[in-house]
Amino acid sequence: MIPDIGAAFGQYTYLATEVVWGVVAVGLLYRADALVQAVRTVVVLYPIAYAWDWYTLHIGVFAIRLRTGIDLLGIPIEEHIFMVVVPWLVLGIHETLRDG
Repeated sequence: MIPDIGAAFGQYTYLATEVVWGVVAVGLLYRADALVQAVRTVVVLYPIAYAWDWYTLHIGVFAIRLRTGIDLLGIPIEEHIFMVVVPWLVLGIHETLRDG
């Protein structure tokens, strides 16, 4: 059985998970001395991710229940954070494994 953190965090559940994984990502990037490269990567990927996310949300591919309700540029603020945290986590893991 999976713990239901939604019961504890309510509308802040998605945001809370992003903060946790964001801290992990930044820690890995810091350890691998790859923070600058990660920021550059996100700057390039962000417009693509934003367009993809905006479109899929607007046609109803998915809905986010446990969120703050704050939207920015037509999508939830949590999705903007997600578009930064995911590449950072992937790059942090990649760089950590590469430095072995």
